[in-house]
Amino acid sequence: MKIVVTGGAGFIGSHLVDRLMESGHEVICIDNLYTGRKSNNAQWSESPNFQFIEHDVVNSIEIDNIDQIYHLACPASPVHYQSDPIKTAKTNFLGTLNMLELARKSKARILLASTSEVYGDPLIHPQVESYWGNVNCTGIRSCYDEGKRVAETITFDYHRQFNLEVRVARIFNTHGERMLENDGRVVSNFVVQALKGIPLTIYGDGSQTRSFCYVSDLVEGLMRLMNGSYIGPVNLGNPGEYTILQLAQTIQYMIDPTVELIFKPLPQDDPQRRQPDISQAKFHLDWEPKVPLKEGLSKTIAYFREHIS
Repeated sequence: MKIVVTGGAGFIGSHLVDRLMESGHEVICIDNLYTGRKSNNAQWSESPNFQFIEHDVVNSIEIDNIDQIYHLACPASPVHYQSDPIKTAKTNFLGTLNMLELARKSKARILLASTSEVYGDPLIHPQVESYWGNVNCTGIRSCYDEGKRVAETITFDYHRQFNLEVRVARIFNTHGERMLENDGRVVSNFVVQALKGIPLTIYGDGSQTRSFCYVSDLVEGLMRLMNGSYIGPVNLGNPGEYTILQLAQTIQYMIDPTVELIFKPLPQDDPQRRQPDISQAKFHLDWEPKVPLKEGLSKTIAYFREHIS
């Protein structure tokens, strides 16, 4: 198949590109290299089945005879999506609109990589797909939260209005190789701090919870969703729930038990609890994560140990 991956030079996108290339597909990677890195696709650069296009999805693009589009393009960590919030909102709305138009013209199936952030600071726990969320639409995170919500809206509207084949995944916290050192996500923050021997920064008292999925598990879920018959939205994440303090102590123990923990004020609208209910993924995709937290963390730590600047 001829498959487009937007954000394909990024953390998750590049792992997806790897799987698609290994499966023998023709892959077109579209990335503006804001948070993506060409080096993430370097192993495929000489392959006749791989094409890299440096392009911003906020602008439309013409590509013929596509079978599938995985639309992952958007900065996904608060540091990056808050540095230019208007651009983030445009990427989510216009970028998704442009990819839906491309899919419509090619009669291709499109998968939208949405996010657990559509649930905001959830009032129900764990989060099920039928929950409409608790989002501050004027807060500092809303460019991403509401951006992804409107991306889901127009994706379903294209499905209803043009009978476009769509799939929607709500991705929860993911970690693994090729995360950026400076992306501000909690796993990379703690790992980089511990490797550098500087105190691990915990925001709030560390009682807020997250669920951490290893990237290979997530990519498997995305591919099963794309190639199955279930439209979604479907939660993709690891249902194991850990407090931020537990995560910090785990990474501290794995890297350097002598490194300190320090506590700072919690940022605005930081969700208190985040855990996916993956019943729909289990039922419709026969999917659940296989990689335990410590096993995934050891791979993530090994990657940063090798690449840390």
